[in-house]
Amino acid sequence: MTRRPITATYRLQLRGPEADPSGRAFGFAEAEAVVPYLAELGVSHLYLSPILTAPADSAHSYDVIDPTEVNPAFGGIAGLRSLAATAREHGLGIIIDIVPNHLGVDDPRQNPWWWDVLKLGRDSEYESYFDIDWHDDNGAGGKLGLPVLGAEGDEDKLTLDEIDGEPVLRYYDNVFPVRPGTEDADDPVTVHDAQSYRLMYWKSGIIGYRRFFSVNGLAGIRQEDPVVFEHTHRVLSRLIAEDLIDGVRVDHPDGLSDPFSYLGRLRALIGEDRWLVVEKILGVDEPLDPRLAVDGTTGYDALRELDGVFISRDAEDTLSMLAMQQSGSAWDDAAVTATEQALKRSVAADELAAEVRRLARAVRRDNFSTAGDGVSERMLTDTIIELVAAMPVYRADYISLSRVTATVVAEMTRRFPSRRDALDLITAGLLADGEAAVRFAQVCGAVMAKGVEDTTFYRACRLVALQEVGGAPGRFGVGPAEFHLLQQERSVLWPRTMTTLSTHDTKRSEDVRARIIEVTDIPGDFAEMVREVTAITPPPDGTTGHFLLQNLIGVWPADGRMTDSVRERFHAYATKAVREAGVHTTWTDVDEGFEQSVSDWIDALCSGPATERIAAYVEPLAAAAVQITLGRKLLHLIGPGVPDVYQGTEFVDDSLVDPDNRRFVDYTARNQTLELLSAAPSPVAAVCESAIAAGVSVPAHTGDTDLELTPEEAEDTYPHLKVRADMAKQAVVHAALGVRRDEPGSFVGGDYQAVFAVGPAESHVVGIARGPEERDVHVIALAVRRPLRLAAEGGWQHTTVTLPEGTWTERLTGRTFSGVQEAADLFALLPAALLVRESEEG
Repeated sequence: MTRRPITATYRLQLRGPEADPSGRAFGFAEAEAVVPYLAELGVSHLYLSPILTAPADSAHSYDVIDPTEVNPAFGGIAGLRSLAATAREHGLGIIIDIVPNHLGVDDPRQNPWWWDVLKLGRDSEYESYFDIDWHDDNGAGGKLGLPVLGAEGDEDKLTLDEIDGEPVLRYYDNVFPVRPGTEDADDPVTVHDAQSYRLMYWKSGIIGYRRFFSVNGLAGIRQEDPVVFEHTHRVLSRLIAEDLIDGVRVDHPDGLSDPFSYLGRLRALIGEDRWLVVEKILGVDEPLDPRLAVDGTTGYDALRELDGVFISRDAEDTLSMLAMQQSGSAWDDAAVTATEQALKRSVAADELAAEVRRLARAVRRDNFSTAGDGVSERMLTDTIIELVAAMPVYRADYISLSRVTATVVAEMTRRFPSRRDALDLITAGLLADGEAAVRFAQVCGAVMAKGVEDTTFYRACRLVALQEVGGAPGRFGVGPAEFHLLQQERSVLWPRTMTTLSTHDTKRSEDVRARIIEVTDIPGDFAEMVREVTAITPPPDGTTGHFLLQNLIGVWPADGRMTDSVRERFHAYATKAVREAGVHTTWTDVDEGFEQSVSDWIDALCSGPATERIAAYVEPLAAAAVQITLGRKLLHLIGPGVPDVYQGTEFVDDSLVDPDNRRFVDYTARNQTLELLSAAPSPVAAVCESAIAAGVSVPAHTGDTDLELTPEEAEDTYPHLKVRADMAKQAVVHAALGVRRDEPGSFVGGDYQAVFAVGPAESHVVGIARGPEERDVHVIALAVRRPLRLAAEGGWQHTTVTLPEGTWTERLTGRTFSGVQEAADLFALLPAALLVRESEEG
């Protein structure tokens, strides 16, 4: 059947009432209520977070406990059908997020498959569903090792109990099943010893199943088994049969044994006409394998590029020196790379030690020669750790990366001759194309995730806006040439890939990052502020302080007045950040004294002797950051790929990492402002009228100077967005999505061209052009780069942009242009311009 083209998606985070302290839910009914608004906003598809049954208190639903059921907390299959019907009535489709790699097992009783495996062991019909190590040398005597006990020898704390007529073993609040026929003994330890599982000390490093990264409560499942694939995809098959969905987003396929084959089977299941994107985290120089049966990634690569092109790259030396002074490291490329490898090595040796040992045993089993007999267990394990830490990508078993592993092995052999025998043994195991090869790829991905995104990115502090999934903080920004080449590549190779600026996993929202990015415009001012603030209010640790201060600047209220709400949210963020960094405190070994000192320091910054200094610094920064926010959003929405708008980010959003970025969204306010936009002669006129009605002074930008106008004077002009930034951003989103909807041929599968300005300030313009065919440009998007530096350098100074032949209407202001235009005129009212060529008939 012919489907509506996917032009843009809107991510919705679903949750049941028990997942929120207030008891509020956002399920299918609540999503259905906002469909009219989202249709008017201009998206083509709703993009739902996982819809299968998860624990009732799960705020994200990636810990699915029953993959055969649509979550009843959201409204069940009936609620999904109703949502799909309403969406279709408004011309929208639905994309769903699926989690093929793991299931939630934190509370075994909630997961019937896991409960059955614990009860019956290898006799369970679901035993083959999970990736369990039953080998005699697994450290648990061939049983399924569960890292549960709080201390060695804690088996004597076990008690026998009964729940719903079923005998169970209880360890405090943890409950485990008892195999039929073993329940008669009076001694709980004897009962425990008769089970197929063995409760282990949680620090023993013995874990009998593959986990999602190092999360004990998420057990890996074996999608390579056709039975498992069929059973875990029954709901998806049903939704396809009923034609309720138009596409699928796949969570972390790199955790599977063979993502290439899995995605091929998934494509066959959903059909060629449905959209399929994967959460594939690519290195900066890593291509997405073109043989994959997918439409692209979920957009972390695009996020890095869209952020990077707005960074003032000549601020690198100043910020490197400042980072050195504050933290003892410049956090340049060499420092970041060294830290990543050191932390990957540490993660492999500690958090993921069980996975590394299992890999080592697989290497020996898969090696059919005697060449490795002389390699000790210590040497083998240590060499695996070094090899995994040196791998530059999540996993290298894609065909497009066929030489990565060989290159790393060759370099290690050259540098560490003493490891040659161990490397030969490992290589022989990988060449056997059996268990070792699979485990190696899976361990590499887990080590990369934990060592880099989850740890290094909470330690590096030169410019924290660069530290997002898929980011490269050692590379200071993205130049225009690199940016345009990458966009052109995307338009040709992956025209239907998803692109994004914010996700449920980003460590800070797009608008928080925009403000931190703007620090690079006048780095000397930032350095001066940091030195003054830290002199007045010294942080408990230099690195921690420099990291947190940048984030605090990112969320500091634009009016300068810190609120209790922002302060409370930032405290929660800081606690998570310092534990993830793992230097002074961790999730498993909390240093309450250090955490309290961080908390006290934050309070001193928010209401202390340095508060006014921070507020004074933030005021111009916040105004300039709005310009970055609007221009970057326009490029995102008009650029190659299918843009996703994360829930609520059509307004300026000050969210930090989850759960902060999964807060409820005020759709009433957004609907009200959208109605004003739709009724006004132009989006920018609506913003101005709204500001005037509120009695607010409206700043106007005239190219080379900023003028403060009274509401009366503003009637003859338009705002430059320091006021009513929410509405201004929504105006950009609405206008851009409207153009994508009206001109679908100019985007997915259309042409991409770079647009350049000419003149003294030409580097402050970044522009892109789109059209249905090569050199046939229909749409142009222009954005201002480095606004604070632009003002400091004297403004536009007759910098121009040459438009292609014809008359061009600027959709945000309603003005028309043609030929050679002054940048000062194009950007007189907004820091972004959306130009659409008028048809000859028009």
